[in-house]
Amino acid sequence: MATDFRLKDQLPSVTQRLVDTYRQMGKINHLDHCPLPNYDEIIAATQDLIEIMYPGYRRREGLHYGNVAYFVGELVDRLHDVLTRQIGRALRHEAGATSDCDDDHDYEALGQAKTLQFLDQLPELRQVLATDVQAAFDGDPACRTPDEVIFCYPGLQAMTVYRLAHLLFELDIPFIPRMMTEWAHNRTGIDIHPGATIGEYFFIDHGTGVVIGETCEIGQRVKLYQGVTLGALSFPTDNDGNLVRGHKRHPTIEDNVVIYANATILGGRTVIGHDSVIGSNVWLTHGVKPHTTVILEKPQLKMRSEDPDELRPEANYQV
Repeated sequence: MATDFRLKDQLPSVTQRLVDTYRQMGKINHLDHCPLPNYDEIIAATQDLIEIMYPGYRRREGLHYGNVAYFVGELVDRLHDVLTRQIGRALRHEAGATSDCDDDHDYEALGQAKTLQFLDQLPELRQVLATDVQAAFDGDPACRTPDEVIFCYPGLQAMTVYRLAHLLFELDIPFIPRMMTEWAHNRTGIDIHPGATIGEYFFIDHGTGVVIGETCEIGQRVKLYQGVTLGALSFPTDNDGNLVRGHKRHPTIEDNVVIYANATILGGRTVIGHDSVIGSNVWLTHGVKPHTTVILEKPQLKMRSEDPDELRPEANYQV
């Protein structure tokens, strides 16, 4: 059956009903205001930053010590311009500016200052990321080279974006750090809030389903497996029922701790002492002392064969 174009006469009515909702539910549209940070530009800048952190691994081939300064210089110059503009937009919105965009230059100047502070920290950040790469190589016997970590490991991808976003978070830049880490979350399945504090030599093995909350404090040489949640125990509210924000809600993990798959550790007062091991599927809402191993008792398994006559006699089935 061919399309009946006469039915398209209904579309103006649908359009008007949609536009009417923009006034009725103004909280989920952004009209008659100064521009917000541009999502595509933020993600492109994030990819440029990853390229700077690990030159020669991704988009640009043929790099060597003779030309790398030109390549990185071009990226840094572009990042300066993009981040100055986008950070300025974020700061302007956070300050409550609405439709009056005449003071663009004031916020852009502040955006430039914060951009320069951010870029100035990148050399030191590469040193920290090198420890994360080493932690992954040392912590996974299936890994053949550090190059494999940089090319393939989602944990390192998520940590790289987190560490970049954390620098911006520490500079009190709104929106943009969270945009970056949620992009990484979408790509890797690893959800790290940019406000979390994470020490060096950090490794997430496999990674999918890991959640690290905003106020987590994680020491050095910590290793997590897939499905680990470092979350909040409860969400206190004020007298009007609104969430109380800005207090520590997530656990502290001290140095040299290993947390195995699907463990859940909750609460701002929960401290996992250094050199401890938390076993798979453990649920913790209180702290443990250093050098502690926490495991579930071995469950009782019931095994039943549906058709025992078909078991292969040559197979070595051990229970």
